[in-house]
Amino acid sequence: MNNNIYIIYGKDAKYMTKQLLEYADAKRYIPLGSKIAIKPNLVVEKPYTSGATTNPHIVEGIIEYLRENGFENIAILEGAWLGASTKRAFEVCGYTEIAKKYSVKLIDTKDDKPLKVNVDGFELNICSKVYEYDFLINVPLLKGHCQTQLTCALKNLKGLIPDSEKRRFHTLGLHKPIAYLNKAIKTHLVVVDSIMPDPDFEEGGNPVEKDFIALGFDPVLIDSFAAEHLGYNPYEIEYISLSEKLGVGKAGEYNLIEINPEKKPTEFSKRSSIVSRYAKYIEEKDACSVCYANLISSLMRLDEQGLLKKLSKKLYIGQGYRGKAMDGIGIGSCTKAFDVCKQGCPPKSNEIVEFLKQNL
Repeated sequence: MNNNIYIIYGKDAKYMTKQLLEYADAKRYIPLGSKIAIKPNLVVEKPYTSGATTNPHIVEGIIEYLRENGFENIAILEGAWLGASTKRAFEVCGYTEIAKKYSVKLIDTKDDKPLKVNVDGFELNICSKVYEYDFLINVPLLKGHCQTQLTCALKNLKGLIPDSEKRRFHTLGLHKPIAYLNKAIKTHLVVVDSIMPDPDFEEGGNPVEKDFIALGFDPVLIDSFAAEHLGYNPYEIEYISLSEKLGVGKAGEYNLIEINPEKKPTEFSKRSSIVSRYAKYIEEKDACSVCYANLISSLMRLDEQGLLKKLSKKLYIGQGYRGKAMDGIGIGSCTKAFDVCKQGCPPKSNEIVEFLKQNL
């Protein structure tokens, strides 16, 4: 297996991407006549400058490189997270314009018919369109995540499952199903956006200019690299070790090839304590990412307004609290049995803010 990870520094994302693909001789790994799917991270309807979504200029660079090397059958596949519109994300994030400019297909996997797949006895529901393509280019954003600490190549495939399956993944603790998902869907090439990610939070809001793009062929190895850049031992991220055990790829040693080290910016800082600072107010059990992220955003807003210090009760969130009533404040429809609860699936951040203000 190829254990090279290529990295390029700078600010011109499209040019950098093409240079990176050329240097790695990516075309050599793509069979002639392949139908190619590109999977960015468009988890929410926010531009890349928020630190939440994949820089569209990277995808432009990939498409131009592919076209220049004779590959014509190209599509962009994505499904935004629960409660968000993929089509709106395509528009806001610049992908609708890209599709028109380069005549590539945009496929909203939320419209797709799910296919039941059995992987070593573990059943998954996967959007069937991905299996119509021969070669998958995974284009994740290297960013923090409030529940799994890291989201990069392996977790990015969650956009290829239906919303009902996303909910089920959370009841299973995310790590195990993410590993099996990557066994069910093979990633052939990973191009990692770290131009302006949020190192703390998957919904963005605290972007940091890191000014690099990385490329590799093993998603497990790429996530090992990504974990180190966020200040973690790769084996602290459970789905990395589980994916390795399933044979998805190999964590650990990689051969780092820097194309233009003279442009290297300040070393990538460790994950800050933004999310952990607010997590102490929360009792979470099997919460969906979007619900949890909206709550974190709400606590950040309350803190900015000087009101968080007035919060005296614990906040409970997640599918694990269904049918239970506890002495605290419930967030989301899963906690509707609580005497005090803000319902919604998911509840919006601004609505949570106003609700908590009334219950301080």
